[in-house]
Amino acid sequence: MLDKLSVRITRRMVVTCGVLGGNFLAAIEATIVAAAMPTVVTQLGGLTQYSWVFAAYLLAATVTVPLWGKLSDLYGRRLFYVGAVGFFLLGSVLCGVAWSMPVLVVFRLIQGIGAGGILPLGMTILGDFYTMRERGRIQGLFSGVWGIASIAGPLVGGYLTDSLSWRWVFFVNVPFAFVAALAVGNALVSPRPSSQPRIDYRGALLLSGAVALLLLALGQANGGQGFAWGRLAMLLGGALILWVAFIHVERRAADPLIPFELFGDRVIGPAMLSGFLVGVAMFGAISFVPLFVQAALGGSAIDAGSALTPLLLGWVLMSIVTGRVLMKVGYRRMVFAGLSCVSFGFFQLSQIDIGASLWMIRAVLAIMGVGMGMTILTLILAVQNAVPRKQLGIATSLGHFTRSIGGAIGVATMGAIVVVSLPAGGDASPQQLTAALQRVFMFGSFAAGSAVISSFWFPKGLPQERLTAGAASPVASVTGERTQRI
Repeated sequence: MLDKLSVRITRRMVVTCGVLGGNFLAAIEATIVAAAMPTVVTQLGGLTQYSWVFAAYLLAATVTVPLWGKLSDLYGRRLFYVGAVGFFLLGSVLCGVAWSMPVLVVFRLIQGIGAGGILPLGMTILGDFYTMRERGRIQGLFSGVWGIASIAGPLVGGYLTDSLSWRWVFFVNVPFAFVAALAVGNALVSPRPSSQPRIDYRGALLLSGAVALLLLALGQANGGQGFAWGRLAMLLGGALILWVAFIHVERRAADPLIPFELFGDRVIGPAMLSGFLVGVAMFGAISFVPLFVQAALGGSAIDAGSALTPLLLGWVLMSIVTGRVLMKVGYRRMVFAGLSCVSFGFFQLSQIDIGASLWMIRAVLAIMGVGMGMTILTLILAVQNAVPRKQLGIATSLGHFTRSIGGAIGVATMGAIVVVSLPAGGDASPQQLTAALQRVFMFGSFAAGSAVISSFWFPKGLPQERLTAGAASPVASVTGERTQRI
């Protein structure tokens, strides 16, 4: 009896360590690449493809999330978790040996496919292993690992780029990937569930195609010449057709990728709109601030990484505070205050010129981080408290989905703004690049400012009737979900 108990506990510990290793892997990748990208552009060329390195990763990671989850329900967790880590490992190694920007974009797509499975499957595996009473503690550990990795990512990326090579920001993933795959692959016993969920392959393909065509349309920007209008019109037309087909398919699907009926809720609709626009701002800041620090201000990769640290630190710390004070403040005030901070921060960045102090940029990003911590956590809580318990998972996942899609489209749009603002060929002086990035940050301020308007659609207080009816505790469940889904 004791031996069996020891084996069970040991297996659970090994799987937990493996999942946490995978969590660290995906978390650090979200920020470590940003500090290295200006150096990558210098060595590989292709400033016009800068935004695609981020957008391709986000697109692949977002669209594949529901597919990984449903396939694991059909055929077991172990096979597909190891497969997701394998995709991520393959993509990381290929990114590390990339010889041009277009090739790097393709390899980031492969990496993103793996990332789409690591986080949700990891959380599902831990949910299988731990009781409801134990999950809060494990969720806190999961969140702590994510927070540490996210904050350390830019600094580690800057150090590796300056000390070794930008290629090491991808190679550093290899040991964590092996640990995660070996631990989960060897220790996890994954019985096949009895339920047979339907997989919305058509919806996933149509959505992927629609977003991909939209991103390709934004990629038709020509330096100093605007857009290639003929190709732009064709791509936008194709994207529109696929979007219409996607909505048609989803409304008739037995188990849709996106349940559109949720958007009719007076809380969920504004929360999804705000989340989309916050995704635009959030990923835009992470992607383009390092380029501004290095290419425009002449800073090092470590400088670029350290500039993001106040953003991420403010985000994590304010999320903790928000979870404690939201019950007193209510949704509307918290979302309004958070989005106002983000919009104000972007506006200040748009006014910073080439002679600016790095500490000024850090101070502005700290304000933005505080705003993001207030906003994203509150949006997740609002969505979770607006649905019955049986819809909690799909509603929360939908919030992650809209933020990530917003990030992919936002980064691509900002990249197009940079390209059309620079001379043909992408060669630009620091002054020209600074002016281009000022326009990017003004766009970010506009996106966050537009989201501020949606805050007035939220109720002033909290849905007390749902809280007292036994819905999931917002503070207990959200902190982990926020860190899992960014």
